[in-house]
Amino acid sequence: ELIRKLEGRGFSRSDIARVMAELKQDGSQSDRRFTDSYIYHRIQRGYGPLRIRQELRERGIEDGIISVALDENGEDWMSRLKDVHAKKFGTALPAGPREQARQSRFLQYRGFTPEQIRRLFNGEWEIGNGK
Repeated sequence: ELIRKLEGRGFSRSDIARVMAELKQDGSQSDRRFTDSYIYHRIQRGYGPLRIRQELRERGIEDGIISVALDENGEDWMSRLKDVHAKKFGTALPAGPREQARQSRFLQYRGFTPEQIRRLFNGEWEIGNGK
């Protein structure tokens, strides 16, 4: 992301490479620190693991770093899904198949897995009380 911004401001690739190497060497630039921070902020905004993973890939973060950071984050994704669902749709389950499909599309867009959403709608995870 930093490289893209510097290129957009007209810096040469060789200058960018040199500066990036210096920043990494002295610890000022760390993909892992960026990843941890990014994950934290996106979780706070109500996004799920699939969306966060995709956004980090788009920013040039390696899959290994993303996987480790998501695993070590310790986020309870089902609890987060419940919160996002309740904020948008309330605590009741969808009334019919059309409403369930609509809510599913929204939750998938937010980055939650179909399996997590299925568990929520099947009552394996109660929406209103956090169990």
